[in-house]
Amino acid sequence: MRTNRLLGALMFLTCQIYAQTGHRPLTISSLTDSFYVFTTYQSYQGNLFPSNGMYFLTSAGAVMIDCPWDTTQFQPLIDSIRVKHGAELVLSVATHSHKDRTAALDFLKSIGIKTYTSARTDQISKSTHEKRAEFVFVNDTLFQVGEQIFQIFYGGAGHTPDNIVIWFENHKILYGGCLVKSTEAKDLGNLADADVKEWPGTIRKIQRKFNNPRYVVPGHQSWTDPQALNHTLYLLTKSLKN
Repeated sequence: MRTNRLLGALMFLTCQIYAQTGHRPLTISSLTDSFYVFTTYQSYQGNLFPSNGMYFLTSAGAVMIDCPWDTTQFQPLIDSIRVKHGAELVLSVATHSHKDRTAALDFLKSIGIKTYTSARTDQISKSTHEKRAEFVFVNDTLFQVGEQIFQIFYGGAGHTPDNIVIWFENHKILYGGCLVKSTEAKDLGNLADADVKEWPGTIRKIQRKFNNPRYVVPGHQSWTDPQALNHTLYLLTKSLKN
């Protein structure tokens, strides 16, 4: 009886801590055999809101695109990759300058992982005193890590002036980051640094360049529907009419 009361008290305390901190743990979901979407949560407009990043495996180690929004999950994600796949993280790319993409850059540099952003992102991060990568690329760039090849593409302004997307031709995966809105999204979200007028043209450039993606991974919310680019255009059209 005493044990049951103790367990009940512990469960109540756990629920109270969850309610007070709003913390939800890191989740990792398989996209393909080698690609995984990770999701963490932070409070946004009074509610817990999911943020996505992605990592993929190569014969030379794991590569991470963006980072956990929840800063307590930097090391747990690296540990999970090591335990789950027997792989070490070797490289990271951040897709724009907001904290939900760049917050881990200093941490990653401190443990010897190569970090990259575009020169545009680096300039913005420098001016706003945000975390900066060790390396920058100036133009659209093709990376190869082990057997995996991926393409960096800047289509223009949108969610931010510097947002890039990442394309994996061999897998037809488009990592859109926060430039691309999930089909679950009801609005365009944070527009503090957005260029709503340029954004539709940027999306159309991406659609012309990368035809028929099998997967489209947005920066927030559900990533299971590959129609996210079209949904982003729909939200932009609705916003511009108002």
